[in-house]
Amino acid sequence: MGFRCGIIGLPNVGKSTLFNALTETAAAQAANYPFCTIEPNVGRVAVPDERLERIAAVAKSANIIQTQLEFVDIAGLVRGASKGEGLGNQFLANIREVDAIVHVLRCFDDGDVTHVEGRIDPVADAETVETELMLADLESLEKRVPNLVKKAQQGDKEAKVQAAVLGQALDLLRQSRPARDVAPKDEEERKALDQAQLLTAKPVLYVCNVDEGNAASGNAHSARVFEMAQAQGAKAVIISAAIEAEIATMDLADRADFLGDLGLEETGLSRIIRAGYALLDLITFFTAGPKEARAWTVEKGAKAPAAAGVIHSDFERGFIRAETIAYDDYVGFGGESGARDAGKLRSEGKDYVVRDGDVMLFRFNV
Repeated sequence: MGFRCGIIGLPNVGKSTLFNALTETAAAQAANYPFCTIEPNVGRVAVPDERLERIAAVAKSANIIQTQLEFVDIAGLVRGASKGEGLGNQFLANIREVDAIVHVLRCFDDGDVTHVEGRIDPVADAETVETELMLADLESLEKRVPNLVKKAQQGDKEAKVQAAVLGQALDLLRQSRPARDVAPKDEEERKALDQAQLLTAKPVLYVCNVDEGNAASGNAHSARVFEMAQAQGAKAVIISAAIEAEIATMDLADRADFLGDLGLEETGLSRIIRAGYALLDLITFFTAGPKEARAWTVEKGAKAPAAAGVIHSDFERGFIRAETIAYDDYVGFGGESGARDAGKLRSEGKDYVVRDGDVMLFRFNV
């Protein structure tokens, strides 16, 4: 699958409670939301998508398989992590391996739960973590960029691209700005930035962990986080990890009433999962038949052969064409045969850019 969101935060902010609730919820919904534990701190959860249920009903599919995201519960950070304090080195190494960061911030007051900094200030908490990540990136680039510049001056084309984009990142970090503010000028520079695995280049979703009474509308703490996120061009969501932990133990039939009593339309975990999916700039396409209806994940802008390769490498290698139906047409005309009769089934070639909601059948030869 390959799309991983790392859950991070200072100690005692509710990070592990959230992760445990998320994985428990997924396990409880195993019939429709497959879940598996890969390691003790890694879990896969389904991305909620009502379209798949409708496609399955039209196709009379025996099984439904959702697309998934992988969430990693990363050890809590403490000040000085960039210098190896606490589990600093492990913490930083784990972040390098994820595609996006889900940053849990404490937005609740509770005298029984101590705060590592001795105060409740989610914006300051976010700045503490961001500072440690920037210091780690700064130390890394101050070693790497001079060597890349030297190679570029000797005519190494790859080093020239890397020196340009990482040099820009280094300048930003020296100004106390994250590497995600870098603006690659072309696809080569974008790839070079991605391959550098800079901690502060990863997109961030802030999760405001509030108490039960503020789960529907948030509080003053979460309002400040939303202001910060907007200023950064990041995203934020409100959840109550305590509520999510309680929901995880409930029967599915009881959850809607419980949420309704709290003024909530859906679980906070559903919002996090969807927001993580959007954060990674992902879209969904579908395959459907009598055996199964299935959702698949690709990055926005992916072409048909790359989408075929998500299913199987042979599909991409031997790609011929993709028979494609838009979601609305598939449902509106009663499936593949109805869409074909209505002239809504398209035969697309190698340059077709997959659209969110496409129902696809790949033709290939190997």
